Order: sequence, then C-alpha cells, then structure tokens
Amino acid sequence: MRCLVLLILLLLPCQLLAGGGVVMEGERCTMHIDFYSARFTAYQPNTQGNQEYCEDLPDIGLTLFVLDYLHPSLKEVPVDFRIIKNTTDQGRFAVWEDVAKLGGLQPLTLFYQAPSIEGDASLQIEYQFTEPGEYIGIVTAGHPSSEQVYRSVFPFAVGRPRYQAALLALAILGILALYGWRRQVASKRNSGVSS
Repeated sequence: MRCLVLLILLLLPCQLLAGGGVVMEGERCTMHIDFYSARFTAYQPNTQGNQEYCEDLPDIGLTLFVLDYLHPSLKEVPVDFRIIKNTTDQGRFAVWEDVAKLGGLQPLTLFYQAPSIEGDASLQIEYQFTEPGEYIGIVTAGHPSSEQVYRSVFPFAVGRPRYQAALLALAILGILALYGWRRQVASKRNSGVSS
C-alpha cells in the first residue's frame, strides 16, 4: 500500500507542484503577482469548447487567456502579458530569477501585449500556438503609487499527449492487482500452516 501512495505522489501532474504564479485555490486558478491576485483561465475554443484550463493546454491552436482581477488596484495600473519559449534549465519549476538569467526577453518573446490599464478589471489575450512544447507566461504589473514592478511567472505545456492519465490509472490498477494477489497468496499460506 505504501508503494501505491508513493507512486501516486510521484505521478501527480507537475502543475500541482510547479513553481509558477498560477495555483489552484479551491476550484479556481489564481494568479499571484506579488500582493495582487487575479482569477486565471485559459480556453482553447476551437478544439476544447468552453473547457477551462489552469496551466497545461492539450492542443496547439487558438488559445484565450483571461485574467479577471481580484485585487481592486490592478484595474488602476498598467499590466502586460508575455509568452516565451521555456529555454530555462528549470522546466516546470522556472521562476523569475531563471527567466532573468536568459538575458533580454525580446529575442525570446513569441507574444507580447503592451502594458494597458483595464478599467473593467479583465485582461483578455488571444494567441495561436503553432507547435507543442514548454512555454512560460509572464505577467507584469506596476504599483499604483511608485515605480515598483511586480511579476508572475507561470510555466506551462502545450500539446502534451493525453495518455498520462491513462498511464496513471493503469499503474494504480496494476499495483492494486499485485497487492490483492500478494494478500491472497499470504492468506493461502496462513490457512495451510494452521491445518
């Protein structure tokens, strides 16, 4: 049984463990930009309809990113949105310090939405992914009364194979079958010893 628990922990999706600025809070994805927060949702309407995603996206193609500001000050400050290819050696655990080591972001940038103030407290971005891979989203927000800049960095994958959940289920079933078989063999041995 310990092996089953260990296997489940090892096979948990990396998005639950990622070092990025998007986390699951209850049933919602929340982006933290220092003291700011926003509800984060990604959609792939052409392939997945209204299905909501927190980080990893199953398909290439049109993707909508929506940030609904939870912190009231966010609608008073400029916010930008950038997507780069993840070339850090940290993969799913990349943070701003890892991105900063890459040097200037301009040559790495696949998409950039210039800073804008969204009075309706919602930032919406459309981007067309043309190839699967590892990416990093970077959201930058200013401070309402100083020159301070805050960032949220969230690594994510696009176009990953969907067989991961099936492999996890198969592994769990295999371990449970092995556990049941071992218990049955032990039970037969014990009943043979007592007669």
